[in-house]
Amino acid sequence: MKLSILGCYAATPRTLTNPTSQVLEIRNHMFLIDCGEGTQVQLRKNRIKFSRINHIFISHLHGDHFFGLPGLISTFRLLGRDKEMHIYGPKGIKEAITLLLKLGDSWTNYPLIFHELTSKEPTILFEDDKVTVETIPLNHRVYTNGFLFREKPLERKLNIEAVRAFKIDKAHFRNIKGGEDVPLDDGRTIPNGKLTLDPPKSMSYAYCSDTQFKPDLKEQIMGVDILYHEATFLETEKHLSVKTKHATAKEAATMAKMAKVGKLILGHYSTRYKSIDLFKEEAEEIFENVELARDGRIFQF
Repeated sequence: MKLSILGCYAATPRTLTNPTSQVLEIRNHMFLIDCGEGTQVQLRKNRIKFSRINHIFISHLHGDHFFGLPGLISTFRLLGRDKEMHIYGPKGIKEAITLLLKLGDSWTNYPLIFHELTSKEPTILFEDDKVTVETIPLNHRVYTNGFLFREKPLERKLNIEAVRAFKIDKAHFRNIKGGEDVPLDDGRTIPNGKLTLDPPKSMSYAYCSDTQFKPDLKEQIMGVDILYHEATFLETEKHLSVKTKHATAKEAATMAKMAKVGKLILGHYSTRYKSIDLFKEEAEEIFENVELARDGRIFQF
């Protein structure tokens, strides 16, 4: 699993900082999560292939999370895209995007499929034999969802030495990797555990931006490997987080501790602070395993 941070600041773009956008690569999928202004420039800087993006997840309709989307959709057209593009986001996103396309007489030459969201309960948005993606209902000033990405269990690995020792024919290999026991000609049945090795652990990633501290969130994200949680403010500006329905670094760390996650990544920083290291210091008072998102930073898990 690879996470590329394209932008991780709140509100407006600046010379050296970008609003929210990131790319998650998981089991041969490349998912774009939020699309703030300047996202396509950041994609190029990070040498991420536009053609590999087929699913875009928009958390909410505040500009710092989707103002880059119309330009990206237009660029896909100019690049000659013909594959389907799926956009998942709040109700209204289709109207916003198609109005711009209509006024500019620049309809896409590829299928643009919108999946508009209204449910306040967790909802499966995407599923195949490798990955599931579901919404994480959040508490912000407008209708907002985070997204939970989970790998499905990998196949068990063949223990080649054991398979050879029992002289098992290759015709059984697929079933063995699928977890089945193997009957032998002499009447014995070899348990699958003797013929296979445990696969790598399936990974999970929870993306939570933007939201006020939401205690019941822990139930859905309990035990995830990686939690990205917004930390717009420090505790010294807690009054602003309440007013704007954002979270502090301390609250993000509290959520990570409550949900027993493996690692916490902080992001969505207010630009009022001179150093984002302050966010890490505040969070580590509550939760030990804290990382800072930075524009251009790549996490490999």
